[in-house]
Amino acid sequence: MNITTAVLPPFLVLDPLLHSWLVEDIGRGDRTTQSIFHSNSQTGDAQWTVKESGVIAGLPIAARVFQLLNPHVNCTAAVTEGHWCERGQTILTISGSIDALLTGERVALNLAMRLSGIATMTRKYVELIADLPAQLVDTRKTTPGLRLLEKYATQVGGAVNHRMGLDDAVMIKDNHIAAAGGIGDAIAQVRAHAPYPLSIEVETETLEMVQEALQHGADIIMLDNMPLEMLRQAVAMIRQTRNSVKIEASGNITLETIRTVAETGVDYISSSAPITRSSWLDVSMRFTQG
Repeated sequence: MNITTAVLPPFLVLDPLLHSWLVEDIGRGDRTTQSIFHSNSQTGDAQWTVKESGVIAGLPIAARVFQLLNPHVNCTAAVTEGHWCERGQTILTISGSIDALLTGERVALNLAMRLSGIATMTRKYVELIADLPAQLVDTRKTTPGLRLLEKYATQVGGAVNHRMGLDDAVMIKDNHIAAAGGIGDAIAQVRAHAPYPLSIEVETETLEMVQEALQHGADIIMLDNMPLEMLRQAVAMIRQTRNSVKIEASGNITLETIRTVAETGVDYISSSAPITRSSWLDVSMRFTQG
C-alpha cells in the first residue's frame, strides 16, 4: 500500500501558514547561520534519512518551506508520499543555499516528522480493515493551526477525511439534541436553516435514538460508544428500514477493536487516534560532502 490518493491543499492556502511558522522560528534572525554564512554565499547538498520505519508524508510541504526561504533550493524526493520506508532509507535530497537549508531545517523536519507519524499510525488502522467495506475516517480532534496538514496526513495513510470544519456538514451531537429538545426538533431546525446540499448526520447512543433519527430522515447515523451487540442491532435496524442511510461507528476505536467494529457492517469508522495517539517519525538531515 504505497500509493496515496491524498490531495495536498494548494500552496495559496498553505503558504501563509508556512510563512508564519518560519517567522515564529526565525524571530529577529537566525543568529547562528547568519553569523557563519553570508546570504546565498555558499551552496551545499543535504539528505534526509529516516531513523525508524514508517509511512512518509509531507515531503512537498518540506520542500516548500526551503523554497520560501530561497526559490532556487532544489528538493528531490527519493520516495512518493505514502511510501513505507525502512530505517536508514534516504527520502529526500536537497541542494541550494546553505543558509536557507540551515534556517529552514527545523520547521521542515518538524512538519514532515509529525505528518509521517500520523500517516504511519493511520496505515496501521487501515490495514486491519483493508478487506472489509468499512472505511476509516478522521475527526476534528486536531492541533489548532495544523488541521489541514494533519488531515492531509491521514489521507496519505489511507483514511477518508470527515468534515474539515463546522461548515462542511451538519452533525447533530448529544448537546445539540439536549438543547434543541430532541432529535426531531433538532433536524427540523437544521432543515429550516442549513444550505443545500449539506448532509445531516445525527449522533445516537441508543436504539431508540437510532429509530428517531430514521423517522426524521437523517442522512448519516453515527452509532456512538455502543456495546458491540447493540451496534449490530442498530446496523440491522438501519439496513432494514432505509438502506440508503450511511452508518458511522465511533467511540474508543483502537487497533484491537477496529476490525470487530468493521465486521458489524458499518460504512465508516471514525477515530481521533491516528492523529491524537501517533508519535513523530524520526527523520534527520545531514549535509553530504560534494
